[in-house]
Amino acid sequence: MGVGAAYGSDRGLARGALSTPFESMRAPLSSFSQVTLARPVLLEGVGIHTGQVTRVTLRPAPAGAGVRFLRTDVNDRDPAIAARAEAVCATRLGTVIGNGDGVTVSTIEHLMAAFCGLGVDNVLVEIDGPEVPIMDGSCGAFVEAIDAAGRRAQNARRRYIEILEPIVVTEDGKSAALHPADGFEMAFEIAFDTSAIGRQSVDLSIDEVTFREELAGCRTFGFLHEVEALRRAGLARGGTLDNTLVIEGDKVINPGGLRRADEFVRHKALDAVGDLYLLGAPLMGRYEGRYSGHGLNNALARAVMSRPEAWRFAAPKSELAQAV
Repeated sequence: MGVGAAYGSDRGLARGALSTPFESMRAPLSSFSQVTLARPVLLEGVGIHTGQVTRVTLRPAPAGAGVRFLRTDVNDRDPAIAARAEAVCATRLGTVIGNGDGVTVSTIEHLMAAFCGLGVDNVLVEIDGPEVPIMDGSCGAFVEAIDAAGRRAQNARRRYIEILEPIVVTEDGKSAALHPADGFEMAFEIAFDTSAIGRQSVDLSIDEVTFREELAGCRTFGFLHEVEALRRAGLARGGTLDNTLVIEGDKVINPGGLRRADEFVRHKALDAVGDLYLLGAPLMGRYEGRYSGHGLNNALARAVMSRPEAWRFAAPKSELAQAV
C-alpha cells in the first residue's frame, strides 16, 4: 500500500511478540500439509486511513476453512467476510474486502502477505473495527504475532494453484502477469520521478526464509504533498512517520531513513504477495508486475478465476518428485 502520510507518532502493539520479526527464525513447516495457528494471539494498533485503533485476534481455524475475517463490532448484519479475490470491493491505496451485507475490512494486504509468507492456510481474524492496523507499515508485526502464536500442521493436504499458461492484465501502461514456474517467484518494477525512489526492481523466489529476510520488514510509503488531499478524501488519517516512509521532494524525511535502498519496490512486492493470497491457495507461478498496484493485482486474481484452463490445483513439486 503506497499512501500519503503526515508527521507524528503512533505505535501499534503486537502482544506477546518479539522485538523484531527476525529474532525467532522458526523452521519452515512441511509444504505438504495445511497449517493453522497453535493458539490465539492479539494485536492492537491504528488504521492508517481511518486513524481508528482496532484490536485484532488471530485464531486457529479448521482445515479447509481458509482465511476469514469476523467484525466483532457488527451485530445487526452478517459480520463474516471470506478473504477471497471476489470479495474485494475497493483498491484505492489498499485492499478492501466486503460481504453482501455491506460489512467491510480494509488494508488487509500486509496481514495476508504474512499468512502467505509463513504458510498459514487457515485462520480466523477477529477485528473490532473497519481497518487492519498498519503497525510499522510493514508486515513485521504480523510475522511476530504468528511466531508468538506458533503454527501447527493439520491432517489435510495443502493444494497449490499451479499456473499452466500465461495470464496477463494491463491498464494504462501498467501490467500484472502470472507465468508457469516450479515455485512462487515475484518480480516487480516501479518508477517514480523523485530521485528518492527513481527506477527500482526486485526478482525473488519466495519461500518462508526469503519472505522473512527480503520482504517482511519493508514499509509502505507516500508523499507529503498528497496528505492534505488524502485527508479531505477520508484517507491517511492515521499516517505518521512511525508507520509510513514519507517523501518530500527528493528526500525521505523519516529520521531513521530506509531499511534498504530499494525498500519501495520490495514493499510493492509485499503488497502483491498479500493480494494474490486472496486466490485462496499458495501459488506455483511467476508473478511479474510493472507499475502494478492493488487494483491490477485484483484484476489478475479475477482473471485467474475466469480462466480455469490456465491453472490447476496441484501438490508441491517436491512431493511430486518423491512420488516418482
